[in-house]
Amino acid sequence: MESGLALELASTIRHDGDGGVTDDLATPAGATRWVRAREELLDGVPVRELVVDERLRAEITGVRRAVRALFARAVEPAPPSPADAGELPPWERALAHLNQTAALERVVPRLDWPPDGDPAPRLLPTEPDPRVRLLAALARSAIDFLGGPRRARLRACAAPRCVRYFVKSHGRQEWCKPSCGNRARAARHYRRQRAAAEGGPAAAHP
Repeated sequence: MESGLALELASTIRHDGDGGVTDDLATPAGATRWVRAREELLDGVPVRELVVDERLRAEITGVRRAVRALFARAVEPAPPSPADAGELPPWERALAHLNQTAALERVVPRLDWPPDGDPAPRLLPTEPDPRVRLLAALARSAIDFLGGPRRARLRACAAPRCVRYFVKSHGRQEWCKPSCGNRARAARHYRRQRAAAEGGPAAAHP
């Protein structure tokens, strides 16, 4: 399962561009759009016909809460995203929820061996309910991510008002995207200008 799906799920809580935070999964319609737009990442899950109702939406956001709680633990001792840091479940409960959700879908191993290629193992789902398959896929993507090497490069964006998590791609990266870097630099410049005008201690620092 593509572990980038876990980051995309966490990023459904994001800065709205106007100083606030928006939730792409706030309504069943919004959750339906989000799920269908990730058909490639949800390879094998029949999402085109899937309509998210309120119950499934709540279950999806429950997985998201668990993912964000474990992301918050993964970035320690740095601070977590400010969006929901005070509302997340304890990481032990989040871990249990993630594992239980991943186990909802049973899979069986299968060996494929084409005449002109190498043998390759696959895991085939045995669950007919696409809702269960969706939830399990979201949970497994988080397990793959948190159990893999990219977890060590996970960061909470340090830009003002940003609430995203991202995977650090180079040693000095502090922000999830260039626009956040521009906003952070502008905020620093403003603080220095203000400190200089007031004669405060920050004026002496670059």
